[in-house]
Amino acid sequence: VLGSLYGIMQLFSSTFVGCWSDIVGRRYSLLACILLSALGYFLLGISTTVFLFAISRVPVGIFKHTLSISKALLSDLVSERDRPLVMGRFNAASSVGFILGPVVGGYLTELEDGFYQTSFICASIFLLNAGLVWMLPWSEENTGNREHQQGNKGADSFSAKTNSDQHLKSATIEAMASDSLFWSPWIQVATVLKRIKGIACSDLWDIFLVRLLMSVAILLYYSNFTLALEERFGVKPLFAGYLLSYSSALGVLAGCLLGPITRLYQHNTYRLLLHSSTLTCALILLYASALSIWMVILSSTFLAFSTTIGRTCILDLELTVGGNEASGTLLGVGQSVTSVGRIVAPLLSGISQEFSPCGPPSLGVGLALVAILVMNANKQKYCSHGNVKLKSQ
Repeated sequence: VLGSLYGIMQLFSSTFVGCWSDIVGRRYSLLACILLSALGYFLLGISTTVFLFAISRVPVGIFKHTLSISKALLSDLVSERDRPLVMGRFNAASSVGFILGPVVGGYLTELEDGFYQTSFICASIFLLNAGLVWMLPWSEENTGNREHQQGNKGADSFSAKTNSDQHLKSATIEAMASDSLFWSPWIQVATVLKRIKGIACSDLWDIFLVRLLMSVAILLYYSNFTLALEERFGVKPLFAGYLLSYSSALGVLAGCLLGPITRLYQHNTYRLLLHSSTLTCALILLYASALSIWMVILSSTFLAFSTTIGRTCILDLELTVGGNEASGTLLGVGQSVTSVGRIVAPLLSGISQEFSPCGPPSLGVGLALVAILVMNANKQKYCSHGNVKLKSQ
């Protein structure tokens, strides 16, 4: 119940927090999320009853959206052409944390009072992050200088007009955020609801549908992965753990290679997303029909690359079509869509695995095929002369 409580709060809060960051600005929303998350882990460290344990999950469940706000901040600072490369490196850095975190946490938990020590250390890391965010240069002049320097480094990425427009847009957003910070809470809530309504009534439904279908397909691949390998090939859970760690390490490498890959595709995000989704579908099918453990290793190897590329591309497509002005809202809605997938996938996996150990990945293949068909049906919407068509603001 407590685990579900955290997931449900994440589902409903990600959209609101992302939209709130568009209104009050990235700095204040990021600081608020980090500090309130630190409070949640501090309460977890001092919890001596189940009730206090449940209370400690509330601020974390509502406000731990630091990755989404950081991605929105990155999308404000870089050009659309360079965004996949930067997001890929950011995801690679995050993946390193997800690889090291369980190992370090598992070691600390085995110590005496290790759970409480781990909670306090986690809260301390959040406070350290808050200090780093506070120390970062946030002035409009620094933003403009960064854009100017990036323009000098890559003339093919930025023109003089683009730099001027980016600087003007950053200054406008910063000024609006400074003013909106002092709005009453009711005005902020009304503005958040108005923006969410605008996203709900937009023509982005197909992008979010593709994100949902592909998320569920990938989750079905990984759901009960250890149990399925043991039933199908007789391998021990330790081997499955090594295989998952191997895939995570390859995901880091894939994030670092996104730059050359996007240049190979001439920065055509839609085509790269379509090809990566097709490859993901084929690899899940290979895993579902695998006759030996070596075919599973082969599918896991290339799936790490295709899923990493697909996640970055769908995020970039959301921001390209929806516009950077509402990047926090778009990323928040995307996180909510993924949370729906995390709720639905275990249920579908449990039902399908009752029929066969290959049931979950087989169902994932079907969902991935539907996502590919949706992308093909809306091809003209996103493609114009081989590039992604930008939404006019």
